[in-house]
Amino acid sequence: MTVEERLAHLGLVLPAAPAMPPGVRISFSWVRVVGARVIVSGHGAQAPDGSPQGPFGRVPDVVSLEQAQVSARAAALSVISSVQRAIGDLDRIEAWLSVSGFVNTVPGYPQTTAVLNAFSEVVHDVFGDTVGAHARTAIGVSALPLDLPVVVAAELEVAAVG
Repeated sequence: MTVEERLAHLGLVLPAAPAMPPGVRISFSWVRVVGARVIVSGHGAQAPDGSPQGPFGRVPDVVSLEQAQVSARAAALSVISSVQRAIGDLDRIEAWLSVSGFVNTVPGYPQTTAVLNAFSEVVHDVFGDTVGAHARTAIGVSALPLDLPVVVAAELEVAAVG
């Protein structure tokens, strides 16, 4: 089964390219491919049209653990979508190397790993245990862009074209 077939089988839909709110400008690439390395900038949850998707705010006082996990799952789809636009065929992915997750939290919040587990589960479900296995960091921070509850960056390895 191809990655795209697995996405469809799981009922997962990739969002459109990230669309920033009016007045927000970015000066970086969402994905940078250098040789076999794919470096992915931080992504948050996106609506199907590519716009930022709520809920917005800190975990757990504004956004519950469960809502943050939904946001982490959506962030995984955002990352996968951007990687697809950058490399074309998702079946070229040979390995998810590392995932760096940031959770917008109240000071001392100890559940960042539980939040980011939802991201990792999507990667494992879509890419399988061999390709989807990755090292991961789950860090609590005092603020994130656009007041997102979760932002995730990643590094992957891909097969050469041809």
